[in-house]
Amino acid sequence: MRDLTQAPVTRTILTMAIPVAASMIFQTLYVLIDLYFVAALGEDSVAGVGTAGTLMFMIMAFTQVLGVSAVALIAQAVGRKDRDTANLVFNQSLVLSVCCSLLTLLFGYLFGALFMNGIAADAGAYAEGLTFLHWLLPGMALQFPIIAMASSLRATGIVQPAMIIQVVTVLLNIALAPVLIAGWGPGPALGVMGAGLATTLASGVGLLLLTGYFLKLEKYVAFDPTRWQPQFKLWGRMLDIGLPAGGEMLLLFVYFSAVYFLIQDFGTAAQAGFSIGGRVMQSIFMPTMAIAFAVGPIIGQNFGAGCFARVRETYYKGILLSSIVMLSVTLFIHWRPGVLVGLFTDQVEVIQVASVFLQIVSLNFLTQGIVFTSSGVFQGLGNTRPALLSSLLRIGFFIPLAILVSQRPDYRIEHLWYLSVASVVLQACFSVWLVLREFRLKLADQPPATVHNLAEAGNEAIVPAPQEIS
Repeated sequence: MRDLTQAPVTRTILTMAIPVAASMIFQTLYVLIDLYFVAALGEDSVAGVGTAGTLMFMIMAFTQVLGVSAVALIAQAVGRKDRDTANLVFNQSLVLSVCCSLLTLLFGYLFGALFMNGIAADAGAYAEGLTFLHWLLPGMALQFPIIAMASSLRATGIVQPAMIIQVVTVLLNIALAPVLIAGWGPGPALGVMGAGLATTLASGVGLLLLTGYFLKLEKYVAFDPTRWQPQFKLWGRMLDIGLPAGGEMLLLFVYFSAVYFLIQDFGTAAQAGFSIGGRVMQSIFMPTMAIAFAVGPIIGQNFGAGCFARVRETYYKGILLSSIVMLSVTLFIHWRPGVLVGLFTDQVEVIQVASVFLQIVSLNFLTQGIVFTSSGVFQGLGNTRPALLSSLLRIGFFIPLAILVSQRPDYRIEHLWYLSVASVVLQACFSVWLVLREFRLKLADQPPATVHNLAEAGNEAIVPAPQEIS
């Protein structure tokens, strides 16, 4: 366990964020290499994998329910020096993760074809996407216990072990991609099936390594079968924190699905271009997301310890660091949007769609960083409803206007990208207002946080009461 309430805030953020960013960079490297080999299979494969990959946002939404609630409750318990509560939350999150994994497999195999049929541009993209999805689903299911364990470590201030394991699994995924997708070596070329299988195999190795770490090395939180009996009141508290955060991620799934639907009349090349541009954009967001991941546990521990000045300082320093990163990336992408895209395809129409997409949406990279950092604050405070509200505002602004624009005779795909920029700017402004509101409500003239006075202040959904966790 590492105390996040003492060292200078900027140094603490960077110390937490740099290992997370390193693992994300390796993850980005895998995504780009995977995209490179899939792109070589043709437009149908790129469009199919891209459309099927939008389901990852749904899985990420549900993993957020576990991850965010674990970070909030465990970090606040660590700040109060309450190890028993931290261990209980950790073990209950594992039980929930197993349930979620089973449900993912069940619903994924039952309804995956129905989803693909609704948004694929043509029969070729549908077939490729469904094949990819079927082999990816086990890996997606394994993300629940992986996230539960990694988030619990992050809440205690420990990020290096999860980072190292992430790097190992990504390197394995990188090694498997050309073998299973393109048939390098003695094995057959499996195409998009190989892309899904590579992710599933790497996820399995990652789960085994994390489990081994907890069994051999982790001391502050640990597997305890006596705490595996479901405690539904605690589950309710976890869901109260996690569901809004999951809903926030789920809205990203709605956004990407809506875009794929609205651009399907432009053809497979348009969907392929959006797939590549979207993957590149997600990779670009990794450093600022790492900062947001660091802000969450730092806020949580300091809020639990009653260090309210450090809570505010963490938010402002997080925005500053995020803005520096995103401004640099914005300038580069706005200047040369096609540099990264050209690495993955030589099809002129696909490059054009992806390049224009990146050049336009780069205008909101700075504000997107503010949104990410604000979400980290809400997670640390244990109230994720404001983040969900800001995402709802974005989707409520974007989708109706996008549908209206798509009915115009002069409708062009660029109209969607400009609407997306406007929606993120609106979301960022609303997020900042909501953060400042939370600060006024929770940080003004409050004594240091304890189990008892937090409950008296109406935060029962944040901290388990002592009699219920004994």
